[in-house]
Amino acid sequence: MKAEGSFEVKLDPVSDEIAPAGRMIINKTYTGDLIGSGIGQMLSKTTESGVAVYSAIEEFVGSVEGKLGSFTLGHYGFMSKESHDLKIEIVPGSGTGELSSITGSLQIDQSEGKHFYILTYSL
Repeated sequence: MKAEGSFEVKLDPVSDEIAPAGRMIINKTYTGDLIGSGIGQMLSKTTESGVAVYSAIEEFVGSVEGKLGSFTLGHYGFMSKESHDLKIEIVPGSGTGELSSITGSLQIDQSEGKHFYILTYSL
């Protein structure tokens, strides 16, 4: 099954002088087939050569096509001048409520300053 829509995201930097990576608090508001919020933390690193990597853990709470519950998303992204790759997966076994058996992955697209998602999932 596929759920589609858009989201707004706010990233708040967190000061961390010990580790050589950036850390952000993620706050998202989902609309469309997903209605709810996502909150999480992201770690990122950009090297002097422009290679960047990030990982994040996000907890979604709300509904997927009318089914209420929550689940955890694991993010991993990599970008260089030659290529980029972004993988966002629902953490197996993390679903609650009517989403307790959810599995799948999330795709994010950006266009004209807006964020869009496609959640490919099964229940």
